[in-house]
Amino acid sequence: MSKSVVIVGAGIVGVSTALWLQRDGHDVTLIDRLEPGEGTSHGNGGVLASCSIVPVTVPGLMRKAPKMLFSPDQPLFLKWGYLPKLAPWLIRYLRHANADSVRHRAAALMPIIGDSLADHQALAAGTRAEKWVVPSDYLFVYNDRAHFENDAFGWSVRKENGFDWDVLEGDNFKTYDPAFGPALKCAARLKNHGRISDPGLYVKDLAAEAEANGARVLKADVTDVMRVDGRVTGVRAGGETIACDAVVLATGVWSGPLAKTLGIDVPLESERGYHLELWEPSVMPRSPVMVASGKFVATPMEGRLRLAGIVEFGGLDAPPSRAPFRLLEKNIRAAIPGISWKKTVEWMGHRPSVADSIPLIGAAPGIEGAYLGFGHDHVGLTGGPKTGRLLAQLIAGRQPNVDLSAHSPARFAG
Repeated sequence: MSKSVVIVGAGIVGVSTALWLQRDGHDVTLIDRLEPGEGTSHGNGGVLASCSIVPVTVPGLMRKAPKMLFSPDQPLFLKWGYLPKLAPWLIRYLRHANADSVRHRAAALMPIIGDSLADHQALAAGTRAEKWVVPSDYLFVYNDRAHFENDAFGWSVRKENGFDWDVLEGDNFKTYDPAFGPALKCAARLKNHGRISDPGLYVKDLAAEAEANGARVLKADVTDVMRVDGRVTGVRAGGETIACDAVVLATGVWSGPLAKTLGIDVPLESERGYHLELWEPSVMPRSPVMVASGKFVATPMEGRLRLAGIVEFGGLDAPPSRAPFRLLEKNIRAAIPGISWKKTVEWMGHRPSVADSIPLIGAAPGIEGAYLGFGHDHVGLTGGPKTGRLLAQLIAGRQPNVDLSAHSPARFAG
């Protein structure tokens, strides 16, 4: 039976959900306070990082974090005036910095991101967006073999979840990619990954496809979900009520207040992410790379190299800080000595980070027709298409062949 579905949020999760719902024969309205693809989906690192099942909260983080916060050369920043508001979330977040929580999170994320390239190819097939999906390797670049072996725990978790890689050292690494300087002597190469060569335009093209197929796209703030007898009947957006049979909350870190009206009190914070784009660089890496010493990603894109990967806690309202941009530039100059470029573009956005590092994907308990799809922290682009497909299946009343119990919104129900 065809349903009328309102999707709140026109980033990669919302747009993916819209397209998969349309392919199932449903009517879709996409609503966002910005144009499609303007938020976090525009500014991400652009890697289809299937192997990124290991969260930030690895064992030892509690010991390392204070030192990182006080060093200008570390990719972790805090606006100290925000600490009192952050503290309750941060305490819950740091409780997960242990091996059992990491393995639980990795197992939960594998079905969502583990086949990301194929998920994006299936989503974009036959649309003008497919040109932005580029198969590639993904490299983690290290100073030397000992530096790589210091990350043994994370690699063991990837191995447990079926990932393989080869280690390139010395001349083998230089032959693979001569872009990097002599300080970087070792890389772990994972195949069957991918990149999006312009994430913002990619999401815009997907949204245009949905609109061409009959989706209504509105720019407005959604302030309430209307219900009668425990069933969704519409949403309040921009001063009007839009009737619908189902609603999907997929607006990233801004989903929290609306989720709360549905009885879901999510411990959700913004991990403020920064990127620098180097236009017309003199050197372009062959593949997307994670430079382990600076914990930043360098991704080749259309006409430019994008650097991303800083974490800053400071809430939604504070302006961008200057130090993260300076650190990204310092780190790329260290990784690729002598690199030059024509123009720099800066960006800061908000990754939606749940305290247990597991996104919410599923139905709101006790309310017929309410669904949630947000909280993907660093893997929103990677996991967007699969999340959208799963939500479309749930809305259609079909049981996905994925165990979503770890993602259940019910874990935060009041």
